[in-house]
Amino acid sequence: MAKFPKNEAREKIAVQPYQMTRPGTDKTLLLLLRLSAFFCFAGWTWVHFYWEGPYGILLWQEPTFAFADRLGISWEEFVGTGSDDGLVQRWIAGAGWFYLTWSILTLTVREKSWIQMGVILCGSVLLTILAYAKYLAALCQLPMFVEHGGQILSPIILVMALTRGVRHRMTIFTTILACCLTFAGHGAYALGFLWPTPANFQGMTSIILRSDHETTLGFLRAAGALDFFVCIGLFVPFLRRASALYATAWGFLTAIARPVAGMSMDLRDWGADQFVHEAVLRAPHFLLPLFLWIVWSKSKAPEPSETSVTMSSGQSVG
Repeated sequence: MAKFPKNEAREKIAVQPYQMTRPGTDKTLLLLLRLSAFFCFAGWTWVHFYWEGPYGILLWQEPTFAFADRLGISWEEFVGTGSDDGLVQRWIAGAGWFYLTWSILTLTVREKSWIQMGVILCGSVLLTILAYAKYLAALCQLPMFVEHGGQILSPIILVMALTRGVRHRMTIFTTILACCLTFAGHGAYALGFLWPTPANFQGMTSIILRSDHETTLGFLRAAGALDFFVCIGLFVPFLRRASALYATAWGFLTAIARPVAGMSMDLRDWGADQFVHEAVLRAPHFLLPLFLWIVWSKSKAPEPSETSVTMSSGQSVG
């Protein structure tokens, strides 16, 4: 027979009934955040090494050359010979190594690994610059920048989970914000009211559904409306679980739509080198909502057991 000191027993009971049920779930939640950031960086790593990062619109500018000229870099060195040996091309290609490094760090970073966390946060900065470059390339259409919110915030959310905890209110709020930005950007494009619906949205939808133009537009309009409904539902307690579950499913479907619509048996390697990374870098679009769904599904603390009540009163157990 063992007795717990009265104050110590009460302190244990105050935290144990809830926490003892969560370690496994919390590890799963942290793994989801790691995979979200990892796949995002890994997808963009492939873009930089196999294709080219979208920074050209930022760097091929007269002010950029003027700055290089002040550093003593000639025009020939700046633009190169046409064999991707110019300063701009080398910098863009070199950025792929940063993305590769960030991909690895998302899997190795641990609590109190402050240097690694700081390096990962730099990845969010470059993702923001990347999103801004795509925004300029899209003729300054706001949804193009906004829809990258989930990717930009994914590394930040991972760092917040490591420093504050996966269930901390700021971690949860930032994840909700990331989801809302992504789905609001998609929804604005799909509705096509303020900004035109991109041709690739219509093309992918019509190929997958084998639908005509009018049916495709109707489907996209409905999907766009649901995207905004999700953004609202994530803030409404009795709607948030259903909204997160829908966002998980729809985020996954929209991510894999690129390879499903683009890959073909007639292409070399079935076109995987051209389309698979498009789904991989969009992993935050469905892993972050899945994270929220699990958090909200497991958030209710169990009722204290009869044994716990006995312990809190200072009686013997065992």
